[in-house]
Parts: sequence; structure tokens; C-alpha cells
Amino acid sequence: MNSALKLLKNSRSARWIVLISLSLPMFASYFFDDFFSGIGHIFNNPQNLDLAWNLSDYGLYGGAYSLLCVWGGLVICGMLLDKWGVRFTGSLFVGLMVIGSIIVIYAISETFAHSGLYLLLAKAFNKPSLALAYAGCAIFGLGSEIAGVAVTRSIAKWFKGKEMALAMGLQLAFARMGTATALIVVPRIVNLDQAYIPFSETSKPALVALILMCVALVLWSMFVFMDSKYDRQNAEEDRKNDVVKEKEEKFKFSDILRILGNKQFILISLLCVFFYCCIISFRRFATTIIIPRFGIEGEVASLMVSLIPFATMIFTPLFGSLIDSKGKASSFMILGSFLVLISHLIIGFAPGIEFFGYLGVAILGIGYSLVPAAMWPTVPKIIPEKNLGTAYSLIYWIQNMGMLVVPIFVGIIITKTTESIPDKGAASLQSAVNAEYFFVALSLVAIAIAFMLRRSSLQNPQLMIDLPNKRKK
Repeated sequence: MNSALKLLKNSRSARWIVLISLSLPMFASYFFDDFFSGIGHIFNNPQNLDLAWNLSDYGLYGGAYSLLCVWGGLVICGMLLDKWGVRFTGSLFVGLMVIGSIIVIYAISETFAHSGLYLLLAKAFNKPSLALAYAGCAIFGLGSEIAGVAVTRSIAKWFKGKEMALAMGLQLAFARMGTATALIVVPRIVNLDQAYIPFSETSKPALVALILMCVALVLWSMFVFMDSKYDRQNAEEDRKNDVVKEKEEKFKFSDILRILGNKQFILISLLCVFFYCCIISFRRFATTIIIPRFGIEGEVASLMVSLIPFATMIFTPLFGSLIDSKGKASSFMILGSFLVLISHLIIGFAPGIEFFGYLGVAILGIGYSLVPAAMWPTVPKIIPEKNLGTAYSLIYWIQNMGMLVVPIFVGIIITKTTESIPDKGAASLQSAVNAEYFFVALSLVAIAIAFMLRRSSLQNPQLMIDLPNKRKK
């Protein structure tokens, strides 16, 4: 008995240390991905920037995150995750996050603007900084998404039969704290009061993100050590107890077809893409939408948008704990999708009073807590553990199709509307409203899919989608 108590799989403290080690890389990833979100309105005036990007350029850059993910990288790397394991593959892609972020930092720096590489790229691209940053963001995005798959799969492994939804909720909450930190900190470290904003200002937040990623690498190394020990202990215990386990089948390409033939998996994937596009793509343009809608300053707008991740930090673990103990995952997904619709209706069409801005964003944050808290722990119920890496990668792949095109569409909507209306104030307001029409449409599709998943859950009770995650002893 004393020996069993020492096993990491039975150690509550070990599980939570692992969770912290897995969460910080995602915190750093979210911070880096959102370091422009709190100051996105500066791209309304590209003539005042050394960087010289406009909103369409910014939307294109945002879509780069999903480029390699969509064009097969995410699926292939998900298969590698199942074939080579979390520790090796995860380490490879956490490193890729760092490499991609270094490329982006260089691309938006004054050093690059005066380099030979800039002149070389200028022969092929109108905006060399955008071209190089696009490449860096694409590399970072692939690394971040596969690292996220590795993190989710590892939590499923360490918390199986225990507080899985709570653990996944806490990880999401901590990751989104990276977004909240970016939204609050970046507008305060970048000097936007000057008439002309140099490279040195726009590259500041990216440097902070790189420091965070270096710290994340250290904690990831701690996870790798503990996970290796976890597997060794389990193997030793099986040998001592003469436990003979069935030899696990190796990954086969036919597994992909089996996963894609799973109706519930397809519904979760579609909900994921439409739901997340309503929030993550909105967040990239949030200050551009909120400032004209509610007549507020940039710093107030970034503070308002920070309610989204702060709400998830509070409510995602709470909802995850409820799902662990009470179940009803599909009902939570329906409610969360409805809240996102309500929030976009408020942000887009409520009276232009600051209170409604805070209300809409707060509701968006609560909806953003409900669906992921229910959705991610549902996947291990419908997919075998040996295929979880591929399954999560396929979901992220489908999600990234939306993340690739939606920011581009929103950037075009805002830019075209602004160009078509001579009055600058009226143009900004109308472009915000037009963007919100698009997000409302996405929200309606997400609600329809959530209802379809609920119906499928009722028709297939053996999947236990709506049963509690926590097993009673």
C-alpha cells in the first residue's frame, strides 16, 4: 500500500504540478498571439506607423497563424503525436513556437527594416515586414496548436477518471490569462500618445512574449521529466503485479477515417470552428469595433476586452467542476452558444453607451467559458485514448480553417466599409456594425450545431456525453 501511495498517478499534488507545467507554455502562446489585439486600432492609420500595416494587413497577419495548420501540418503532426508520443513531439513544437516568435520579432523590428534581407524581400513583396512576419506567425501557429494538442492529451492522461473537466478548465483559464495580460499590459508599455509610432514601440510586446516563452520552456522540461517517471512507475507496477496488458495497436491511417466517420466528432469539430471564430477572430478586431460603437478611448477599450479572458478565468474552472460532478455537457454547449449570440447583438446593436459595451463583452466571456469547459473533456468519451492526439489535431485543423479566413474577411469588411464612406467617424461606426453582422451569423450556425449535438447525445446514451466525468469510487 505504501508503494502505491508513492506512485505519481495516485498523487494529487503531482497532478497539479504537471497542470502548472503544462499551462504556462499556453499562457505564453496566448500572450504572443494577442500582443497586437489591445492596440489593433493603430492600423486604422498606417501612415502614422513605421510598420506601415493597415487593417487588411493586420487581418492577413492574424490569419497566418492557421496557414500551416490548415494545409495539412496540424493533421500530420497530430499523427506524429500519437506515433512518437507527447514528450518528444510536444517538445519539438514548443520549440517551434519560440522559433516562430523570434522571426516575427525580427520582422517588425527596425533592424530588419535596414537589413539586406529586407531589400531582398522587397523585390518580391510590397511590404517585406508583413511577408516575414506572416511566415513567422505561420510557424508559431503550427507550434502553438500542436503544443496545445499535447497539453490537452496530457491532461486527459493524468486526470482520467478524476477532475478532468476542472483541470482542462483551469488550463484554459490560465492560458487565457495570457490574453488578459496582453490586453492590459501592451497598451501601457507601448507609447501611443506620439504622432508617429516607431518600430521600437510596436516590437516591445513581442519581446515580453519571448521572455515568457523562455520561462515556459523550463516548465515544459519539468513536465517531460515527471511524465517519463509516470510511465516508468506504471510499467514497474504492472510487472510487480504480473499485469499483462494487451499490446496497443500502432497508429494506422485508417484511424483517421474512423475518427472522421464519427458523427459526434464531426459535430464537436464544427461547433469548435464556428464558436471560436465568434470570439478569437472578434478579439483581434475588438478595439476597432468597440471604440466607435461606444465612443471610448483605446486604453478603456482594451480594458473592456480584457473582461473576456478574465471571465473565463473565473467561470471555466467553475463550469468544468460542475460538468465533472453533474454532467449535462451538451446543454452547457447550447447555453454558451446562445450567450455568444446575445453578446454580439449587444456589442453590435445596443445603444452606444459604455455600460452596454461592458455587458456585451462580459457575456461573451461567460459564453467562452461554457462551451470549451464542456467540449474538450467530451472528446476522450467518443475517441479511443490511442487516437486522442490525432483527434484533437483534426479538431484544431477544422477550427483553423475558420481562423485562417475569418480574420481576412473581417479585415476586408472593415477596410471596404471605411473606404466607401467619406466621413471618418461614420465610416468607423458602420464598419464596426457590418463586422458584427458577420459575427452574429457565425453565432447562429454555432447554436444550430450545438442543438444537433444535444440530439445526438440523447440518441446515443452509451457514449455518456452528458454523464459526469468524475467516477464514483
